[in-house]
Amino acid sequence: MKKLVVLTGAGMSAESGLPTFRDMGGIWETYDVTQVASPEAWQHNPELVLRFYNERRKKLFESSPNEGHHILASLEAYFDVQIVTQNVDDLHEQAGSSKVLHLHGELKKARSTSNPNLVYELNDWELKIGDLCEEGSQLRPHIVWFGETVEEIYKAQDLVSEADVFIVVGTSLNVYPAAGLLHYVASDVPVFVVDPGQPLLAHNPHLTIIKDKASVGLRQLTSVLQKLA
Repeated sequence: MKKLVVLTGAGMSAESGLPTFRDMGGIWETYDVTQVASPEAWQHNPELVLRFYNERRKKLFESSPNEGHHILASLEAYFDVQIVTQNVDDLHEQAGSSKVLHLHGELKKARSTSNPNLVYELNDWELKIGDLCEEGSQLRPHIVWFGETVEEIYKAQDLVSEADVFIVVGTSLNVYPAAGLLHYVASDVPVFVVDPGQPLLAHNPHLTIIKDKASVGLRQLTSVLQKLA
């Protein structure tokens, strides 16, 4: 079975009602990233950081996978599908995708501030000051903040280098290190990009760009992909 690797970004979940970060009207127009998504923010004002992620988490608990998520899950009937996502939601998993690598962490999880190996599933949207790990340390969002190492990027590079087909959905490819994953695609591998924007991409004879939202673009791609399986 051929390996299909899919890199997804905020546009993948936008149709589920989850706001993007950098687009017009996105989260970073409302919040200063340095005040809510960095180690310094956590040290300076942990209550604000928790409130920010509680808002995101509450919205996620109220959301459901969209057609695009379900299409990617359905492709497991034809390919060995590996999702590499920049998103911190679990909508891929909810839709039925069985292999999902989260580059930037997971919103429905918390981890210890003293022992990063202690990670916990959250059954509710609210994480508060005073919520402690089993060793007595405060819990923080299980998110890779700006300034922190994206440790999963090395696994992602290996996956992309093994891809027989590579798809990018809902990301502008402006955010590194995830945007650099394109450099690990073998030169003869077909690459499909689904995004309504204009990603900055070098010319590639095996590249197809579909300038549309995730669900529409993936719907168009399905028949093409089935012929490549």
